[in-house]
Amino acid sequence: MMKKHYPVIIEQDSDGIFIVECPLFKGCRSYGDSLEEALKNIEEAIAACIDEEPPLEDQVTFVGIRDLEVVAP
Repeated sequence: MMKKHYPVIIEQDSDGIFIVECPLFKGCRSYGDSLEEALKNIEEAIAACIDEEPPLEDQVTFVGIRDLEVVAP
């Protein structure tokens, strides 16, 4: 079985829950009480997404994430 790497975005909400998303699949998100749990859950979600639809990697190239400072009104 071939292994592939998929980018994930990790956030943490105000309650401490880790929210993870794979931008190569529409709506591929999961969460967990710990980072380890969230990563395990997104791995399962990605596997489910792979079974349902091909990834957008042929149409989209993941470049990265940046922190952007914006002056709020």
